[in-house]
Amino acid sequence: MFSREHIFSALSEIPDPEIPVISIVELGVIRHVSANGKNIDVTITPTYSGCPAMKQMEDDVRKKLQEQGFENINIITQYSPAWTTDWLSEAAKLKLQNYGIAPPEESTTDKSFLTGKHKSITCPHCKNKNTILVSQFGSTACKALYKCNNCLEAFDYFKCI
Repeated sequence: MFSREHIFSALSEIPDPEIPVISIVELGVIRHVSANGKNIDVTITPTYSGCPAMKQMEDDVRKKLQEQGFENINIITQYSPAWTTDWLSEAAKLKLQNYGIAPPEESTTDKSFLTGKHKSITCPHCKNKNTILVSQFGSTACKALYKCNNCLEAFDYFKCI
C-alpha cells in the first residue's frame, strides 16, 4: 500500500513540460490522489482549459505511476475550481525567478490586467522594477513578455491567473 506522501513524492519528480524547472506538483496541477491497492485516481486541473501541455502531463503521470507499480490509473481532469497562480508554492516562485521567469507578484485579486493598466514587474535577472510590457503573450499563453530598461534583458512574466 502506498501512502499519499509517497505518491506525491513520486509525482513531484515530473517536471512541467513547458517550464521544466518546476514540477507539476509545485505548479499545483495535481489536485488529489486516491489509491486502493494497485488502483489509483489522480485529479488534475489544467492551468487553463486549452493548455497544450495537459496531454504530456497525463502521459507523464501515467508513466510515473506505472513505474511505481500501479496498474489501473484513472486520471480525472477537473476544471472547477479553476487553476490559479495562487496555487504556486513559494518554492516554485523562487525556482521560476532563478530560472529567469518573473513569478506572479500579486494574488489573483490583482485585476490590473483587466483595466489595461500595466505595472512594472521585477526583472528576474537584475531585480530592478524599471520594466515594460512588450507583449501580453510570452513563450506560452500563461506568460507575458517584458523587457528590463535597466539590464535590457527580455524575460517572461508568469501572469496572475
